[in-house]
Amino acid sequence: MGNDPKLPRKLEDVLDYFLPGAGARSSLTRASAHPGEDPQPTDHAHPDRSPGPNPNPRARVDRPAALPIIALPIGDRDVVHAAFAWNLVVEVARLGAIATLLAPADQAAASLWPPSGRGPIGAELELVPATNLRELNRAALDVAVSRAADAKNGGVILARVPPAWLNGASDGRALLRWVLLFAATESKDLRETYRLAKSVVRVGPTPRIGITIHGARRIEEAERAFCRLADTAQRHLGHSVVSYGLLVDDLHIYRAIVAHRPIGLEHPQSRAARALRDVARLLLDDAQDHTLG
Repeated sequence: MGNDPKLPRKLEDVLDYFLPGAGARSSLTRASAHPGEDPQPTDHAHPDRSPGPNPNPRARVDRPAALPIIALPIGDRDVVHAAFAWNLVVEVARLGAIATLLAPADQAAASLWPPSGRGPIGAELELVPATNLRELNRAALDVAVSRAADAKNGGVILARVPPAWLNGASDGRALLRWVLLFAATESKDLRETYRLAKSVVRVGPTPRIGITIHGARRIEEAERAFCRLADTAQRHLGHSVVSYGLLVDDLHIYRAIVAHRPIGLEHPQSRAARALRDVARLLLDDAQDHTLG
């Protein structure tokens, strides 16, 4: 599927790529998944999108005014999720697009681990002196505008948001228009992910909330975890969530974290690297609908 311009709109298509035996049994889709319902594409998910006269759907003749910004609520001690964020930036860059990760400068440096500045294959980490959501939003927009000039093949700006900033926030809510949450399959982690989604919905106007499941060993486990989150968000928040793939529980993830090296460069053929690449493709595909032009 690496050269297939039509990106997977169902998570089972991604799962089949790196989980042996994963077939069409999964009900996880790019739209909100609820047991007993036929999921429909959201406004930003177009399974039948035609690339038109341009064979590269991400190539643009005109540069966008600003790249889309994806907020990632990640705590300063959450090493694994911070590593996922950095590795996604690297995978976006490997796909030929612009990729920058922003983070407040006062967050724990140990959980970021790449040095600030330009990294492997153009992936960039920028620490900004933001102390609240409004300041981080302003910094992210500045970077989104400045980096758009070089975005021949599109790109995304990932902004790491301290979860505490979501409580009672009002200014800077524009930063939460598009949010990506990482969720493990354990009940405790799913409850924490739901609490983050609840905070985002309360602050943001009409946020798009994406979920990337990680740590699942079987497709059924990932399906149950996503459906549980999707159903709870719909029932209690009246809000749909969308799937952005699955990151497998792979020892290469932790080896790369210890080595302070991106997974895609340290172990490019591992299941973890291929899964990250798929999530990066899904983000880039939907980024077309969020680009400010």
